[in-house]
Amino acid sequence: MDSVDLQVLRSSVAWRREGHKVVLVTIVETWGSSPRPAGAMLAVRDDGIVAGSVSGGCVEDDLISKVRDQSLLVERPQVVTYGVTKEEAERFGLPCGGTLQLVLEQVSDDAVLGELLERVERHELVTRTLDMATGNVKLEAASRADALAFDGKTLRGVYGPRWRLLIVGAGQLSRYVAQMAQALDYHVTVCDPREEYADTWDIEGVTLDRGMPDDVVLAMNLDSHSAVVAVTHDPKIDDLALLEALKSPAFYVGALGSRLNSEKRRERLALFDLSQAELDRLHGPVGLRIGSKTPPEIAVAILAEMTAVRHGVDLTSVGLPESKQVSADGNQAVCVTTTA
Repeated sequence: MDSVDLQVLRSSVAWRREGHKVVLVTIVETWGSSPRPAGAMLAVRDDGIVAGSVSGGCVEDDLISKVRDQSLLVERPQVVTYGVTKEEAERFGLPCGGTLQLVLEQVSDDAVLGELLERVERHELVTRTLDMATGNVKLEAASRADALAFDGKTLRGVYGPRWRLLIVGAGQLSRYVAQMAQALDYHVTVCDPREEYADTWDIEGVTLDRGMPDDVVLAMNLDSHSAVVAVTHDPKIDDLALLEALKSPAFYVGALGSRLNSEKRRERLALFDLSQAELDRLHGPVGLRIGSKTPPEIAVAILAEMTAVRHGVDLTSVGLPESKQVSADGNQAVCVTTTA
């Protein structure tokens, strides 16, 4: 689930505590183009207030209207389909030919919903199984290989951070990368053994590990839902993490630095037990070429490239990164991405 859907859970729990009725809406299948993927959620309060989204807005408007006039009575979970015909797709603001199949349920078991929210906020990965006939819900531990499943009788959703990001270095740039990554459904860990950086780290929701980077990479047991970005500019720290990360199944491994420093880094890494294929996995200079110069802009470039790789986008079609290094004092370098 992404951060938008986490807000749906938070809102639902809060509304139930205030005494409101809540209808939870989950996309279980899409055909053609659709604004949001299967698994996306919407919560509709009994007075029409909503959290989350399942479309561009018109499906939400229809659901809100039906909740307000009480024509939508969800005593048991039910399936609703929008956009069966081209005319209906246009009416509900769906792309031409798009269709959404939704499961609607009245939130009734507040204890289970509260437990789900607590576990997700602890960065646990949880499956929630809904019995369509009875409305009963069961929670179980999940793995990153699990996915949403719906067979008409049960709906099994996956909740919690599906992706992990390890940031090597606890400097200024890391703060922006970490905060943006959390909004993109990553459980973020920052690794930095340097006291002068680690002692001032205070980003909420991010795990700080002060161990050596190579040990941290190995301990995390990186999988295909993991990414690693090294941003310290210190080869003694960055290279340790990269050596292990490039041998892992992590879907993305990147390192900050100028084009010249990136080539030197590859030369250093080639001296160790890395194959050419493993070396070729390194994204460096890191980030898409979008003209970024400030730390927030560089963070956007990094996460944009990670997102493209995560979704299998051909990076040659969106521009490769190009960077240069500038230094105000001749000692501490700051890497910026340029369009030159």
